[in-house]
Amino acid sequence: MANNKGNKNQNQKKQLKNVAILSGIGLQMGVTIYLFVLLGKWLDNKFNEGDKQFIIIMTLLGVGISLYAVLKQVNRIKY
Repeated sequence: MANNKGNKNQNQKKQLKNVAILSGIGLQMGVTIYLFVLLGKWLDNKFNEGDKQFIIIMTLLGVGISLYAVLKQVNRIKY
């Protein structure tokens, strides 16, 4: 009986850790993409005089980097 309680406690701790990791993923993705969009806007204003080449490139780069980071975090989760 005591061993069963220990396993339940460990499972609950594992689940809480996994929830903590997953809860930050959306925020991390949003911040990463937002910062790359701002960088793209700044580069367009500085070098392209209003064209939207850099904003498109930086947004796609931000999405790619954030997806890579999400995949790394999801792979860290142990079931």
